[in-house]
Amino acid sequence: MINHATKKQELMDAFNFRHATKAFDPAKKISEDDFNFILEAGRLSPSSIGYEPWRFLVVQNREIREKLREVSSGAQGQFPTASHFVIILARKNATPQSDYGQHILKNVKKVPDDKMEQMVKAYQHFQGVNLNLYESERALFDWASKQTYIALGNMLTAAALIGIDSCPIEGFHMEKVNEVLENEGLLDRENFSVSVMAAFGYRAEEPHREKSRQSQDEVVQWVD
Repeated sequence: MINHATKKQELMDAFNFRHATKAFDPAKKISEDDFNFILEAGRLSPSSIGYEPWRFLVVQNREIREKLREVSSGAQGQFPTASHFVIILARKNATPQSDYGQHILKNVKKVPDDKMEQMVKAYQHFQGVNLNLYESERALFDWASKQTYIALGNMLTAAALIGIDSCPIEGFHMEKVNEVLENEGLLDRENFSVSVMAAFGYRAEEPHREKSRQSQDEVVQWVD
């Protein structure tokens, strides 16, 4: 039988443990089993209409990390010291009629042939009418990028639950990071672009201050 109080406390402890780690202990490495656990938390994350519009690029090569560090102002301490570094890519043009959309419907969701047309029309209405995503390629990419943040959050929490530190990173030059990855043969620019990064490892030192957040009364509004 699940002990709810224990589970809740474990999760709250993980949230309080986690902080944006600026520098990691380079001598401490995450085990393969533990990092696969973190990746699975990302892979199993929910996404809008189940599109999974992400790819997790685990960058361990030190030369490539240095090239990325030069165009990532917010990752100066993390690139050289993190045990593992993940760049989350978001899909472009993830529509139900695209090759990728068809793959998700046919091979992942296993939609029967006689239901395909109905599903495509429903997804097109959702994207095009409800969310107006077809107004521009950037609107569609930003929608996909939103989904990557769900995976990112789950990966950070999964890491914290097993005592692994992390840092989500948006401090980078998007176009220049894309160029580095493309030049290294790691990015298909037609179908992907960088969304967000995350570094993982073990903290080099304890945080200098306690976690600061607004109170629940300041961020929650009840509508009865």
